[in-house]
Amino acid sequence: MPQRERHALVIGGGTMGVGIIAMFIAGGWTVDVVSRSATTRDRLAAATAKALAGMGKPTDTSGLRTFATLPEADWSRIDIAVETVTEDLALKQKLFAEMEALARPDAALTSNSSSFPISGIGKGLKTQRRMMGLHFFMPAHLIPLVEVVSSVHTDPTQAERVGAIMKDLGKRPVQVRKDVIGFLGNRIQGALMREALWLIEQGVASPEDVDATVRLSFGFRYAAAGPIVQKEHSGWDTTCAVAKIIWPDLTNADGPPPVLQKNVDEGRIGFKTKRGFFDWDDESMAKERARYERALRKCLEIFKEEGIV
Repeated sequence: MPQRERHALVIGGGTMGVGIIAMFIAGGWTVDVVSRSATTRDRLAAATAKALAGMGKPTDTSGLRTFATLPEADWSRIDIAVETVTEDLALKQKLFAEMEALARPDAALTSNSSSFPISGIGKGLKTQRRMMGLHFFMPAHLIPLVEVVSSVHTDPTQAERVGAIMKDLGKRPVQVRKDVIGFLGNRIQGALMREALWLIEQGVASPEDVDATVRLSFGFRYAAAGPIVQKEHSGWDTTCAVAKIIWPDLTNADGPPPVLQKNVDEGRIGFKTKRGFFDWDDESMAKERARYERALRKCLEIFKEEGIV
């Protein structure tokens, strides 16, 4: 897109929002950010600069502007808007109704919701053809994949255009052509998590050994090839035979297992409370975040070498 057209709007300046803002800034876009929180607006430039540094990009945030309300932004220049607020359907519906009234007719209106279908968020609105999910994975500035999620109302041309924008920004877009709950990534991840937590609940293995098994066996392979190509290597006949034995014994629980619900009820939710399946302090959290981002950057370099992103 021509430089003069590179204008995005991001609603929300939390963890996900910062990563998305950094992605646009790194790509040479100017970004308007709307957040009701004055504290968030005040810290946004520094948080974005930190994310840019983590990407190995210049930390110039002069292209960033912040506003308290949607009407304050310069909607005449916005080409794409990304909503990243909390998972509250009523709030998202309200914001999309406001955006529809403010945005140019050709502007794409997208949601980073990880659970709500875009057809539900845009329900009843007149221009659902330019509305779609745009689901990033945390941390959004480092994880290369983004899901472009279409409803039955979304214009396929609009979805392809948004995908092209993401590709220009260094992302690997995937087109999710049916508006299913959880899209691609969270459905696949959810299936794995359900079984992993069941194994912990049943005392089959510790959380440490579950993590080690995923990272150092099939998870290790997944950095080199996805589950479909990997089975092209090993043979679908084996997969078919194993499926007949293992799949009937997998958990089909329709909700969180007691071990997870108990942790949540006790406030053991991870870094937010410094305790989850593991106990944390400021020093151990800082070391883990640094290790995690360092590992992500190394994997990203492999994908860049292969031309995947």
